[in-house]
Amino acid sequence: MRRTYRGDGIEVSFDRELCTHVAACLLGLPAVFDIDRRPWIAPNAAAPDEIARTIERCPSGALQYRRLDGGPEERGPEPPDVTPIRNGPLRVRGRVEGRRAGGGGEALPRASLCRCGASENKPFCDNSHLRIGFRAPGELIHIEVSPVRPAPDRPITKEADPRP
Repeated sequence: MRRTYRGDGIEVSFDRELCTHVAACLLGLPAVFDIDRRPWIAPNAAAPDEIARTIERCPSGALQYRRLDGGPEERGPEPPDVTPIRNGPLRVRGRVEGRRAGGGGEALPRASLCRCGASENKPFCDNSHLRIGFRAPGELIHIEVSPVRPAPDRPITKEADPRP
């Protein structure tokens, strides 16, 4: 379920079910994204351009934004760019129409799509590739240790995620 946090110049939305716990938000802009604060997103704590740049680094599409200040909206490549991540999901940049197993769907500017076959949130990645030891070629990405990723190969579970 997507929750929205409205600021003066930007509206930020978050869907925990899509989050792959890469922590680009927490590490990139901790004044705005802080899992120990309620609400955990403070959209007035930085300039809208800075928030937008940080959100665009979120690989899963869990974070999105809508500009309220007339600034540019996110525009991904057309057609979308798909990159296999080594031992992980397919990273998609550009408009993706995502449909969940339960039937709900939405247009996403970015997505992490399952390619191991074990996700319980298909077609989206839920980090099951780590649990099953999935191995496949692809682009190597660096995962930082963070409050939602205590070890590069061990994100917290959706149930343990304190964000609403």
